[in-house]
Parts: sequence; C-alpha cells; structure tokens
Amino acid sequence: MSDWSKKYEMVVGLEVHVQLKTRSKAFCSCSADFGAPPNVNTCPVCLGLPGALPVLNAEAVRLAVRAAIALGFTVNPKSVFARKNYFYPDLPKGYQISQYDQPLAVNGTLHARIPGDADTHPIAITRLHMEEDAGKSVHDRYPHMTAIDLNRAGVPLIEIVSEPDMRSAAEAGAYLRTLKQILEYADVSDVSMEEGSLRVDANVSARLHGEPKLGTKTEVKNVNSFSAVERSLQSEFDRQCEMLERGQHILQQTMIWDASKGTVRPARSKEESHDYRYFPEPDLPPLLLATEFVKKIESTLPELPQKMRERFSSEFGITDAELDAVTADPRIATYFEGVARAHGDGAHAAKWVMGEVAAALNESATKIQDFPIRSTQLAELLDMIRDGKLSHTAAKTVFGTMRTTGKTAPVVAAELSVTQVGDDSQLEQWIEEVFAELPEESGRFRAGEKKLTGVLVGAVMKKSKGRADPKKVNALLGKYSS
Repeated sequence: MSDWSKKYEMVVGLEVHVQLKTRSKAFCSCSADFGAPPNVNTCPVCLGLPGALPVLNAEAVRLAVRAAIALGFTVNPKSVFARKNYFYPDLPKGYQISQYDQPLAVNGTLHARIPGDADTHPIAITRLHMEEDAGKSVHDRYPHMTAIDLNRAGVPLIEIVSEPDMRSAAEAGAYLRTLKQILEYADVSDVSMEEGSLRVDANVSARLHGEPKLGTKTEVKNVNSFSAVERSLQSEFDRQCEMLERGQHILQQTMIWDASKGTVRPARSKEESHDYRYFPEPDLPPLLLATEFVKKIESTLPELPQKMRERFSSEFGITDAELDAVTADPRIATYFEGVARAHGDGAHAAKWVMGEVAAALNESATKIQDFPIRSTQLAELLDMIRDGKLSHTAAKTVFGTMRTTGKTAPVVAAELSVTQVGDDSQLEQWIEEVFAELPEESGRFRAGEKKLTGVLVGAVMKKSKGRADPKKVNALLGKYSS
C-alpha cells in the first residue's frame, strides 16, 4: 500500500458518545443496567407512548457537568434540550432528545501523547452535550430478520465532539485513550466499548499538504476498539487518497468498517444538521445551572491523570513508561501509590505492579480492587527483598502463595523455608558442593575464566532452592578465582 502521507494530510475529528454511570435512564425511572433480557427496561416514556412526559435525571446532569469540568470545558449556565428528528426502527419516538445550538458545555481541551513522543498534542473539543441513547438493532438473532432491543433507549449519554485537530490515526488513538482515562478518573462512566458505554464515530478527510481548505469528510462507524478506530481511519484515508489521485470526487457519506476484511464500505449518504429538523424540546424547560452548583461539583473532582503523572514523576522518580503503566487506571494508580509509600522505593514498586501484579490480574481476570494481596502486604514482601531476607526468585514463589492463601509474606516465607541465607559458612558449603558437581566449570573458573561466574551463582541458587544471597555468593566466589 502506498504511503500517501508524503503527499496528502489526514484530517480527523471524533464524535464520542459516553454512557453516564446512572442507575436509571435520562428521562424516566427505568433501569440503565447493561445485560438485561431484551425489552424489559422500558416504560411509556422511553417507548414514546402518547401522553408520556420526560423528567430529567438530576444525577445525569451532575455527571455530565463533572465530565465537562474534567475536560476543561466552559459550562454554560443555560442549555436547551432539542428534538433531533429521524426515523429508524430502534428509535421508538421518531426523535431523539438531545441538545443542539445551546449545549451544556463548550471549548474544552485535551492533551494527548502518542506513544514514543515526548510532547503532548493539544486537541480542541468543540462541545459536550447531553442526550438520550437510541435502542439497538440486533442482526444475528433471527435468520433474515432484524430484532429490536429497546433496553438502551433513553439511557443518558454525553456526546463529546472534537475539532478536526488530529493529523494521524495514531493521534486519534492517543486522543481516545486519554479521553477514556480522564473519564475513568472522574468516575462518570464505565467507558466500556464492549458494553457500548463508549462509542466512537470518526470523521476523516484528506487534503494536499499545505492546502488550508478541508477536504470532503466521511464518517466511519462500526468500530469497537481503539485499535479498530486507528485501522479504519488509515483504511479510509488510503481510499480517499487513491480517489483523489485518479481525479475522482469524495462523497460525503457514512462508511462501515469491516474488521474481518480490514476495509471500509459505504452505508448511506451522510446527514447534515438541517436533515434532523432540530427544534426545542417542548416538554422540557431550559436547563439552568447555578454557579454554586458547578463550583461544588468542581471541588469534588479527584486528582486527574496528568497531575497525578507529574506528582508521581516528582515523588517517585520513575520512567515515562512506568508512569504510563501505573497511571493508566485510577485503581492501579491508588494501589501503586500505596505500595510505593509503604515500601519507600517507587521504582521497585512500579516494577512489581507492572510485572507480577499485572500478570496475576490478567491470568485470573481479576480487577485490582479484588486482588487478594493488599498494597501494604506487597510492600512488606518488597521490604524483605530489600533487606536481604528473600531472593527475587524466592519472593516470586512467596507472592504466588500469598495470592492463594491470603497470608502475609513473613508467614509464607517461614512456612516454605525460603528465607534468604547470608551466613558465609553455609554459602561456602553450597559453593564447594557445586564445585564438586561441576568439576570442569569450576576448574576453568579457578583458572581465571570469570565469565563462568553467572553459571556458578545460578547453580548455587538452584542447590539452595533460591535461599542463597546471590550478592554474597558472587563475592565469595571471588576467593576461588585466580
């Protein structure tokens, strides 16, 4: 495939729909929980039956404002709900309650870092508005038929619309990962693409480098992961570039990403705002937010990831890669900080959290909040390594037993008899036994072949079942070499 980026520039803007973490829907008391049997979480309001009137969910407003503040938006004291009119089988009312010309918040900014880049990329966000979700069309339930599940109809969403500020698929991916992380820290949504609580529509166009005018955009849908967003953007950009090279015109249309083929295909012409015939929602008054209300929500926000990253860098002196790993999830960050503070060595704590802890969580499909080894208990294990009471090999064995038994590191180490041995006489006995078992290697070592030191240390560690202090073994071996 040609590298079109040398001639053409990719221009990307993203529309992200985020389901708010409420118990009930946006305008009725139906449950907003995921996974219920089809069409059980419905009522006359979310089904759009005659005479049913919407009532705004106050918790949805609070969470939407919280998200807006976390993303640096200006929250408007007055916003207006509107009817977005279109006809589709999973939209029972024939319109969606959304916001149009007077949204909840405007002019946000997000700083995204592409992996490997030292600097962040500032990306402007045009608006954040509230709306309700539509239902879901299910195409694989019955042969040759489409089923409709209206459980999701009326679930509260925020839509976050960026400016066309991204210039590569990688930058779009970085934007999405940073956005997801901020919303997780702010605790406004589960942001799960698998459950549909975070969905992305990507707008992409191509233009010659140096051309100020934007090209005709297309919208890519049906992407269910951030990597799929990146692949679909690159695929659509390549398609547009090939058309421009042939002198063809790009049509403004919606494209569907086919993950199995790695290509996009046209779905329908792209609607514009006038196609939806927006008008103010007659059944809902304007949403008025007092300054005190907004300030109170702002005061409850936790430390956000960029500030936490800067603090961890200053306090614990860990690398950029370690900072990325331990701040990726707010619960992991809390766990790491607990270990680092109790143990006193941030780099050592980061290596274990990124290594043994992450592997254990992945293996058992466990979340960190359910992990059986508490942060203070892991810190106690790391203390034993630092103090020479456990070798790294023995510590990993102790860690595995701690996971299954819930016992502390000192107790497990005593029960397994793996406490590290630093007594010179015992170490020298093991060294002599290894020399007897490996006469060729020991002879060459005694003759001055220092490269065999690692082999002999490893053999002593194996003989001692990981209990020998490797540093002392290394030092003692020096007495045997000419």
